[in-house]
This record gives sequence, C-alpha cells and structure tokens, in this order.
Amino acid sequence: MCTSIVEVVSAEGMAKGEDAWFSITHAAVAYDHARHALLDDAITIDFVNSGLPPGARAAVELTLESAKALNAALTRAIAEAEIEEAERAQSIARVRAEALPRVAA
Repeated sequence: MCTSIVEVVSAEGMAKGEDAWFSITHAAVAYDHARHALLDDAITIDFVNSGLPPGARAAVELTLESAKALNAALTRAIAEAEIEEAERAQSIARVRAEALPRVAA
C-alpha cells in the first residue's frame, strides 16, 4: 500500500548523477515502497534539477533507523555550521570596525 508521504523542498547545491555533477533545484523526501533497496518501505531522498531530463537525479533509499540517524547527524552539523557562520560574521564585522578609524584618519 502506498503511503502518500512526500515532502518536496527547494534546494540549492550540486549532485552527482550518472556521468557528471549537476545543479539541483529540489529535494523530494518520501516514505514508500523501496525500488532498489531490499526493504518493504524506505525513506527515499531524491535530489533533482527540474529543468534537466529525468536522469538528472541522485537518490538514496534508507531504512527508517538510518534516516533517523542521518537526521540527527544533519541537525548536529547544521547547529555547528550556524555557530561557525556567526563567529565568521562577528570576525568580519570586527575587522571592518577596526579598519574604519584608520580610513577616516
């Protein structure tokens, strides 16, 4: 039985297809029958570029437990990346602020 569980989001990045890398425009996440993995149902993630032929696609099929672990890993990596980006922005602002008095003098 199909679950009809599908989430589609805009995405910006690159994916490796059959022969080459291509830019992606969307990611589709679903829970449904696996097509290739030896699982009854799987979390599937498809990275696609809607402006390219259907072959412009990178896909994975994961067990529910593997998808949960990936979700947790993404959450941790995103949290660390946000800290890194905030520190970088503060550093840039500090350098600019220190340079302003020298330029005005």
